[in-house]
Amino acid sequence: MSTAERPRGPGLVRAFLRGRFFRFALIGTAGLVVSIAAVHLAADLFGLDLYSAGVFAFVVAVTFTFFCNRLITFRDAAREPVLRQWAHFVVSQLGGQAVNYAVYAATITLWPLARDYPSIAVAFGSIAGLAVNFTAASKLVFKADRG
Repeated sequence: MSTAERPRGPGLVRAFLRGRFFRFALIGTAGLVVSIAAVHLAADLFGLDLYSAGVFAFVVAVTFTFFCNRLITFRDAAREPVLRQWAHFVVSQLGGQAVNYAVYAATITLWPLARDYPSIAVAFGSIAGLAVNFTAASKLVFKADRG
């Protein structure tokens, strides 16, 4: 795309809002809500400690975001059988999850307020892992359809 063809001003904003990264981030935000609910469910109802609750929340949220991203963000990407693609997605998100969990654990360890309100730590971790997760999903799991 030449410089003359690139969107500018309001067109750039519209292009960003229609782009994959924006959709991925929106779904990630919904995944954050799912993750927060899962942390509270695991800790409050299942009695898990906050660290184990964070792992539980990852599994729940990554499954939710996989299906949303498959249907919305990467709807035009090449398809694999759903269980295989889900497994690839889970593995691809582990780098971002490592960043996410490190920030989550550090936040609840170092900030007493986050121990009382673990949603704060979930949010900080989610933001930290976003770029790693998007790159992995778009390059490793939902590659462009070559067909």
